[in-house]
Amino acid sequence: MTNTAYRARPFWAILALAILPLGTSPSLAADNCDNCHDDVVFSSTAHPELACSDCHTNVTPKHRRGGLEPLTDDMSCNECHASVQRAIKRSVHGGEAACGDCHGAPHEIHLVAELASAVSPVNQIKSCGACHDDPPELVDGYLTSEHGKALLLSGLVDAPSCSDCHGDHRILKTDKDKAATSHGHSPEMCGECHLLLLNEWQDHSAHGLAWQAGEEGPVCVDCHSSHMVVDPKTDASKHASAKNCGGCHDEFLTTFRDSFHGKATHLGMSGGAVCADCHTPHRNLPADNPESSVHPDNVLETCGGCHEGITASFATFDPHNDPTNPDDIFPVYVVWLFMTSLLIGVFVFFGVHDFLWLQRSLVGVLRGEFDEEPASGQWIQRFRMADRWTHGTIIVTFLLLALTGLPLKFDDTGWAQVLVNLLGGVDSTRFIHRVAAIGTFGYFAFHLGDVFVRLVFKGERGMFWGPNSMVPQPKDVRDFVANIRYFLYLGEPPKGDRWTYFEKFDYLAVFWGVAIIGLSGLFLWFPDFLTQFLPGWTLNAAYVIHSDEALLATGFIFIFHFFHTHLRPESFPMDTVVFLGKMPLERFKAERPLEYQRLVETNTLEDYLVAPPAPDRQREAYIFGSIFLVVGVLLAIGIIWALLTH
Repeated sequence: MTNTAYRARPFWAILALAILPLGTSPSLAADNCDNCHDDVVFSSTAHPELACSDCHTNVTPKHRRGGLEPLTDDMSCNECHASVQRAIKRSVHGGEAACGDCHGAPHEIHLVAELASAVSPVNQIKSCGACHDDPPELVDGYLTSEHGKALLLSGLVDAPSCSDCHGDHRILKTDKDKAATSHGHSPEMCGECHLLLLNEWQDHSAHGLAWQAGEEGPVCVDCHSSHMVVDPKTDASKHASAKNCGGCHDEFLTTFRDSFHGKATHLGMSGGAVCADCHTPHRNLPADNPESSVHPDNVLETCGGCHEGITASFATFDPHNDPTNPDDIFPVYVVWLFMTSLLIGVFVFFGVHDFLWLQRSLVGVLRGEFDEEPASGQWIQRFRMADRWTHGTIIVTFLLLALTGLPLKFDDTGWAQVLVNLLGGVDSTRFIHRVAAIGTFGYFAFHLGDVFVRLVFKGERGMFWGPNSMVPQPKDVRDFVANIRYFLYLGEPPKGDRWTYFEKFDYLAVFWGVAIIGLSGLFLWFPDFLTQFLPGWTLNAAYVIHSDEALLATGFIFIFHFFHTHLRPESFPMDTVVFLGKMPLERFKAERPLEYQRLVETNTLEDYLVAPPAPDRQREAYIFGSIFLVVGVLLAIGIIWALLTH
């Protein structure tokens, strides 16, 4: 046996030497490719087992002279990846993209799991984005999404990338029913990672139940979007919640946007309640469902998530109340009807009154009716120091309340957002508003205390009746009628006394405004406490009162009061008496002849004559007053613009 084996070896060796050159001359050449192509590193790619000739099928021993024809997918990849090629042809990329467009150069193809691969999860956004960069949200949206940040910033390679949702080779257009990213397949696709949320949504959500029943309705991408998926706990996501939900529930979107929650959220308030906070994102059921978070049995717990220590009465507050609908909450409708009537009535009345006044004053200026007597240099004291400081406090606090409150009233205007940003955001704006409210209560209490001291301890008479009283009297009615006749060129203007009828209206309006705005503001400031004694719908009423009365107050002050005191031709550009506490005697005699006559008759005029204010004091009064006048007029323009355009 030894001799037979020994004798056989030469035969098989000779046979191998004869056959090998005939069958593998190309491969022999390929095996020696690195003799010339030593710059090509192929062993570290996804195809280390392949020889050069497996792809370069047109290689011959003479290719040096004839050249090497370019490779195509049909000549190379299709030989091994025929099924993949068929999938691509049926995809959206069929006839549009070649293998190398995604996977990279033939000698640089790596396994998908390798970070060096052009189609690895971390590189897909670059590879796919090379073609799919329009609209920009496709790439930029993903980069800023939770998926993109998890993958590219946190290094979580399991986070979804392009192929995880769209597939790899058989990618279909989103509008195709069989596409993994089609609207109907969205829950299945997202549920591969978010299984618990999917199960909750399917079994405990009106949307999920409708989807399982084959009905149309919102699915994952409708609320979370596809590429710009953000953390639902962020302010950006919460602010988008109303818009997303409002796409289907437009009837509730309107009432939400008109509520404090909606307005504050729209202006960028951090932590403000939005749809998902009350209705829950994946367990949103109708209010009549016992499992619903807004079911009467559960709403107390739901509201208690933000409002600690609330009672069952608080839960009767309706966040979607429409005050204009008498079938909603009727007492709130009555309040709305009253406030609207008051608002329209005051603006119409004084609008007509002041228009008539303006045209008559312009004619009077042209006729020289308001030319003052030559200045004698004498001035008369009109206001006490306490009055001036009180009025100054009113100016500052009222302007701060207007600056911080009007943006909430007109949140959908551009100037409102700009103003809130200038004030440091919603939270800062709200803080300033409350500080100004405390100041308002302070000066109101001081004034009441001052009246009490003057009445009880100083024995001042005539505070409730007579020429020095701010209480309306028959003379005020006669003066109003006389003024209207004067405006219509039918008579002479009434002779002024210490207080005119429009000054008394201003004064009493402050009492009304502080009481109404202040009390309703306290309701909104401390709803948890006050609803221990009052029903929850009173919060709905308080919101209407606070909003409309604030509009009435700011509109009246910045339009009509400014006209009466500063902008009418007789006093333009500014009446500084409230800042200086004194005025020229000649002007006093012209505007208030009855008071002047009474002081002369009682021999008390000398007691009120004072030295003229220093030039610096007059300049300071003009600067201080001008600042508030300009700001007030700008806010008035903003109010008018908002009312005309919204």
